[in-house]
Amino acid sequence: MSLIERLQGQPWIRALARSLLERSGWRLEMQDPGTPKYVVIGYPHTSNWDFLVTLLFMIAEGVPIRLLGKSSLFRGPVGVLMRSLNAIPVDRSKRNNLVDQVVELFEQHESLIIGISPEGTRKRSPRWRTGFYYIALKANVPVVLAFLDYGKKVCGFGPSFLPSGDIEADFEFIREFYAGVTGKHPHQQGEIRLHPHRESPSPTPGPQVEVMG
Repeated sequence: MSLIERLQGQPWIRALARSLLERSGWRLEMQDPGTPKYVVIGYPHTSNWDFLVTLLFMIAEGVPIRLLGKSSLFRGPVGVLMRSLNAIPVDRSKRNNLVDQVVELFEQHESLIIGISPEGTRKRSPRWRTGFYYIALKANVPVVLAFLDYGKKVCGFGPSFLPSGDIEADFEFIREFYAGVTGKHPHQQGEIRLHPHRESPSPTPGPQVEVMG
């Protein structure tokens, strides 16, 4: 059992995490997706503080979100940290792509929550990475829209949806939900848009997935 799972298993620690958030002015909202397997995306990601707030939220709500990390990060001292966070090692050198690797993980587990930052960086990004969408589509699991709204000081899980295969229409739903959500550094929020090549008849780039390291 990882450190984060042990912390989530202690009611007093969960209460402490909730108290720390509330004392910092944060209000928590949680829409239960009603399934043990899903992809959760977090937006916006503009500050290192996002990780701390998210970690406290995970502990307070007992949500075992697992992040993805390069397999090389699971060696030595850094590996201790990665395992304590219950992160999942992925091998970029494998012949099958990263999307397929994560889909296989969903097939192997009865309960699994994968957390992905579609912006891929704290700096302003001109587009989102779409790996999260194709993972959910191929694994037939919903996407949960998590948020950190520094303007309203609200964080948590919003609605979820099962990808339809019409990525443009599904992205419109995502844009509508996140409209008005403000990051700690609003000027660094990435645009919720697809790669511009999707608007032309030329082949589109393969989906990209944000992985730690």
